[in-house]
Amino acid sequence: MEEETPNGEAPPKFPAFPYKPYGIQMEFMKALYLSLNQGGLSMLESPTGTGKTLSIICSALQWVVDKKEQDKLKKEVEAKNSSVKGGELGSDDEPDWMRNAVVNKDIQGEEKKSRKKDKFGSGFRRAEKGKDRENCSDLFSRRVEEESCKKKEGKGLQVSSDAVEVNDEDEFLLDEHESDEEGIPCVKKSKRKVAGVSLSSSSDEEDGADGSSDDEDEGEEKLKVYFCSRTHSQLSQFIKELRKTVFANEMKVVCLGSRKNFCINQEVLKLGNSSHINERCLELQKNKNKEVSKIKSLGTRGRIRRNKASCGCPMLRKHKKQKEFKSMMSQLGALDIEDLVHQGRNMGCCPYYGSRSMVPAADLVVLPYQSLLSKASRESLGLNLKNNIIIIDEAHNLADSLISMYDSKITLSQLEDVQCNIEKYFARFCNLLGPGNRRYIQTLTVLTRAFLRILLDGDTGYDDSCHGTVTSAGKNDMPTSSMAINDFLFSLNIDNINLVKLLEYIKESNIMHKVNPSTLFILLPGSVLPYHFEISQIHRVMYLDFQISGYGDKLASSEKSSPLDDSEERSTLSSFQALADLLRSLTNKDDDGRIIISRIKPTCSGQHGGYIKYVMLTGEKIFSEIVEQAHAVLLAGGTLQPIEETRERLFPWLPPNQLHFFSCSHIVPPESILPVAVARGPSGQTFDFSYSSRRSSVMIQELGRLVCNLVTVVPEGIVVFFSSFDYEGEVYNAWEASGILDRIKKKKRLFREPRKNTYVESVLKEYKETIDTLSSRERKEIPSQSGAILLAVVGGKISEGINLSDGMGRCVVMVGLPYASPSDVELMERVKHIEGLGNSDSIKMTNSLHGNEVYSGEAHEGFNILRSCRHRGKEYYENLCMKAVNQSIGRAIRHIDDYAAILLVDTRYVADSSTRNFSHPTSKLPQWIKDRFVASADYGQLHRLLHQFFSYNKKRWSQL
Repeated sequence: MEEETPNGEAPPKFPAFPYKPYGIQMEFMKALYLSLNQGGLSMLESPTGTGKTLSIICSALQWVVDKKEQDKLKKEVEAKNSSVKGGELGSDDEPDWMRNAVVNKDIQGEEKKSRKKDKFGSGFRRAEKGKDRENCSDLFSRRVEEESCKKKEGKGLQVSSDAVEVNDEDEFLLDEHESDEEGIPCVKKSKRKVAGVSLSSSSDEEDGADGSSDDEDEGEEKLKVYFCSRTHSQLSQFIKELRKTVFANEMKVVCLGSRKNFCINQEVLKLGNSSHINERCLELQKNKNKEVSKIKSLGTRGRIRRNKASCGCPMLRKHKKQKEFKSMMSQLGALDIEDLVHQGRNMGCCPYYGSRSMVPAADLVVLPYQSLLSKASRESLGLNLKNNIIIIDEAHNLADSLISMYDSKITLSQLEDVQCNIEKYFARFCNLLGPGNRRYIQTLTVLTRAFLRILLDGDTGYDDSCHGTVTSAGKNDMPTSSMAINDFLFSLNIDNINLVKLLEYIKESNIMHKVNPSTLFILLPGSVLPYHFEISQIHRVMYLDFQISGYGDKLASSEKSSPLDDSEERSTLSSFQALADLLRSLTNKDDDGRIIISRIKPTCSGQHGGYIKYVMLTGEKIFSEIVEQAHAVLLAGGTLQPIEETRERLFPWLPPNQLHFFSCSHIVPPESILPVAVARGPSGQTFDFSYSSRRSSVMIQELGRLVCNLVTVVPEGIVVFFSSFDYEGEVYNAWEASGILDRIKKKKRLFREPRKNTYVESVLKEYKETIDTLSSRERKEIPSQSGAILLAVVGGKISEGINLSDGMGRCVVMVGLPYASPSDVELMERVKHIEGLGNSDSIKMTNSLHGNEVYSGEAHEGFNILRSCRHRGKEYYENLCMKAVNQSIGRAIRHIDDYAAILLVDTRYVADSSTRNFSHPTSKLPQWIKDRFVASADYGQLHRLLHQFFSYNKKRWSQL
């Protein structure tokens, strides 16, 4: 007889699981299925290497299938019942008003569907003839709307010299602005014309640049599963696991990502920087290429050419191809980012907007953290969380990842850039602007001057002109300080400024693009802009007078012999955006975050000097918006404990008994893992990699001797994790100088994790190939070598989500305890904030910590803060460290037949916790490691354990 659930229902089945699931996998899938039935918030912990991803896929999507089937049956029963009742009553028995109400309801439903289709429909929207568009979208989601033109006017105009002389600057004027008394600031319809062309303000990003006008409105009503993880490689791994199941072909799946990962326009890709790629993409959408359709004479004003506008990016010009891309991708099943990019290149169609167009009809949306957790990104992508399912994988650092998305920062050079452009603009157009515009522009000037003043510490050497310089450093012996929002506003005497209305003005007036609009063009008298002209040809076209990005840049370009550098234009726009982001942050509650002020001098090497940064400290409100909308939110990961910290930081409003938590053990047998704490090295030297002693040459050399011994006893691959790239570099150089490196290389080939993530994949590939080659019996390039060793970094790409199964990770060495630097100002602010969570005593104590702090950048200041913490702040600091340790050592042991040794090299892993300020680190190790943990007294014991462990497992492995 089949086991029943507590509510009497039959237990769920998971026929899509491609193999016979292990017991813990079945437990995990049942727990997830039950969580979806109940709804709300759940946390599910399953060690890395236990098939967690596949279990999530098969249980979550099976629930969706079952739910749809239940809803279908329910509708059929309701329809049957209603038809029976209808037969009994008879249609003639219904009063007229009831029948009319039903008809009206049906009509309203159709109209609602039509409006939805129009709202989420994509493509470059053309304005109705004879009408001006007034549609300003959110500033921070950076949406760009196509400018509309009147029927009898167009672009690509043959311009007379008189027209240019009168109107060549009129396009930069701001539209008339309503006064504060008239309500929320807004912009009236613009009737201004430049050389016969009607202009209207445009916002940042096209509402639907994918080119598809036939969006499936049914997608908006669909039950969706949103799966998000931290990195694109983890998302690709998810798609790989999904393809093992029938859901890959039965459900509509779309994978989203950043422009940098999706873009196939080489002219844009070569910019490299993500923000520059984003801005260039949006610029190309605003700068349309024109196909001349008709020429009309305007008498003395010259001739006007009517044009058909298409996107400036060649990958978005052909709407037919965009529709074909969407149709083909839907037929090919589950595709990851690489697949979409490949198909986009083959078709000559943008995969970024192509994937976005597939969201409404999708059953499963796979996307990175930023796209789902950031409200602006959700709105930009049109993601509807209402009554849908959200699964957040790798959620061990969710709180920190979430709040970091709402940080904002502006540098000294960016402030000077904004100040310069605003002052030039105001000086030129002051007499032409209305009183509302003048008032808000002057307010912006006041704010930028105040921010500059605090960065320069009130130094009178600052020149208010846009080319002013710093003549002295002021009190730069205390370069960094922090304060609350209100204290910051009061100290600058700007607390009386209504920042909410100012932000609305910035959004509605489009001032960023008036002072600094991207890639606008002024033609010389008598010249015509040809339809085939592309933005990338700017430096090769001689009849253009200027390439400008705003009035300030136009003026600057007229003062120089060469056009403005492309990156300079984008950095200017980025400066305005950074200012807007900071102003938005200043509208948060006083205790939601802190202002960090760094007064570092600009250097000749190109450093930007000081900055003002807002650090968000609480994610409660942000996360609650997501939880309240969704049917269920599932947090999954290999190391979620301790869960109390996550609950206090993200959902303190949720009673503990309403939080569904599930945790399971590992699938590997006890004999397949050997976790050992190593307190002493081969010469008997105690390992102490604490902050004060880790750079000791004695410590580094003893570590080298340990590794030299390990390469002789450990087969195949060894991975050594260091606390930082800098420390790994110090150790490597010291080993190289002492000859230890040569001794290591005689036994194993050595690899190092590159700082740039783009090179990690190639290094790992070569590392694996080396192990496979040197460990095989058939051929060895160097007879004495047997495998490879990889020097990696905690917090680097290798420590997060990389699979080091089998020979790639036979031994993982963790050097020391990778505590975060106590000199990190932002970290110490988070520590103080977390210390104040919970009881009133902690809050009082934290208030004494939270004054207007001044930091010199020394570690001892951070240690003093940690010592003053009683519980939560100190606990958080240690949890950060141990979560990083658990993530790193979890790269090994990836399946049931895998085996590996895990060495924790530091006496603190063994020392009595009563002698320590913090709790014992081994108490925060996963249970499946703690159950098998060994504390080694000396190296001799360690050597014997390793020899026995690998001899036994090598024999067992050969019998499989």
